Amino acid sequence: MSMHLIDHFLQSYGYLAVFLLVALESVGSPLPGETAVIAAALYAGSTHRLSIGLIALVAAIAAIAGDNGGYWLGQHGGSRLVRRYGHWVRLDARKLKVGRYLFACHGGKIVFLGRFITALRTYSAFFAGLNAMRRSRFLAVNAVAGIMWAAASSFGAYALGRTAIRVGTDLTMGGLAVAALLTVVVALVMSRTIRRFEARAVAAFPDPPGIRSC
Repeated sequence: MSMHLIDHFLQSYGYLAVFLLVALESVGSPLPGETAVIAAALYAGSTHRLSIGLIALVAAIAAIAGDNGGYWLGQHGGSRLVRRYGHWVRLDARKLKVGRYLFACHGGKIVFLGRFITALRTYSAFFAGLNAMRRSRFLAVNAVAGIMWAAASSFGAYALGRTAIRVGTDLTMGGLAVAALLTVVVALVMSRTIRRFEARAVAAFPDPPGIRSC
């Protein structure tokens, strides 16, 4: 989804666009929920046509609701959905083992950190349900993560939007370039980390499934 289209949705539907994009991303759809929050906050900071407080509130509610939907899907139909549609999102047996390993050893951490990491945000709740993470623990960790993520994403971008007005476009574009570079670095580190976890997961859960060893 292009930034032009996201901007169009925000200008046309405001908070509803933020809610839908964040919630659908959290359920498991590859939609730019975080980008929508950042764009809405920048829009609020530069135009004041949206309230940054309401953006943060809507984003938090959408993130928590969407993650609960993803958890429910993983818990009640996860295995069937993966078998039928997993290849569409490159979700193969190896990645399933990674999810199984991570939630067996670090379930709460994955749910919390997954909210802040692009590579995990879309599927962490689904994997939590698929791997039978205790619901009470999921609800608590997910709520805290959703609120913190919404506040950081919205108020951080809002401050950037306000800065753009004061210091001009050039400096702001420089800041965005640095942020983009950091995003690429984080993605590379995550890729290497995931490959390392894949090796551990295959060793912990061989075919046929063996005994877990964290």
